[in-house]
Amino acid sequence: MNKQLAEMQKRLQKAEEELKERVVQGSAGGGVVKVMANGQQELVAVKIEDDALADKAMLEEMVQVAANEALQKAKKLREGEMAKVTGLAMPGMY
Repeated sequence: MNKQLAEMQKRLQKAEEELKERVVQGSAGGGVVKVMANGQQELVAVKIEDDALADKAMLEEMVQVAANEALQKAKKLREGEMAKVTGLAMPGMY
């Protein structure tokens, strides 16, 4: 049993390392704002087209929408990868 647990911990650690390298993207305004997040649900980049700079309030809203989309995708990616390792699909647990 301890050997199985140690093996699962090793697989989880490897999955964590791989998730850090996997990036998903959220966007808003037809791609005017793009936010990238890794599988550990960390924002890694924000790209903003020049046309979005004219309206500050709209830009702030688009950044929020894009960031939320990227983080939601990252969460699903993480849950899927952890389910592969553990054999359990438990949304929100990782």
